[in-house]
Amino acid sequence: MRKNFGAKALLYPMPVLIIGSYDENGKPDAMNAAWGGISEETQISICVDDGHRTAKNIVARGAFTVSVANAENVVACDYVGIVSGNKEPEKIEKTGWHVIKSDFVDAPLFDELPMALECKLISYDEASCRLVGEIVNVCADKCILGGDGKIDLDKFHPITYDPVHHTYRKLGEEVGKAFSDGARLK
Repeated sequence: MRKNFGAKALLYPMPVLIIGSYDENGKPDAMNAAWGGISEETQISICVDDGHRTAKNIVARGAFTVSVANAENVVACDYVGIVSGNKEPEKIEKTGWHVIKSDFVDAPLFDELPMALECKLISYDEASCRLVGEIVNVCADKCILGGDGKIDLDKFHPITYDPVHHTYRKLGEEVGKAFSDGARLK
């Protein structure tokens, strides 16, 4: 028997996305966003309230990065979600993250977060808070690449947000092969 919870923002896994942007003076900023995901082949959509400094920065600069939060940086990743860049001008410095400029868009990358999407702004709707970006590049630090040159989840430890218990969870072990295992039922 199932239990009904009503209409709620519950989905598993819920990504923990760190959005990077530059302000009008070129100062880097970051925020933690959980409501987002791939919405087209080379597009990402994220819910970002227009009261966030990040939303203003992205609209002004037309670019942003989306890093995938990892277990090694859970404290700093949570920090950029609970502290507003509108109130704390030294937000990035307090994380201890090292900032480098993207080669593809006018937005920062963070050395400590080993995977990122580099995006150009397609649209931002203040009414729905929907930010849509064109993914122009995906970059990954060599430390999370396997022998095949691809991202290896045994080396990269992305986290997911549990909206029911308000916790972060590390993604786990491989349980099957996509586009393969289901063929046994054909």
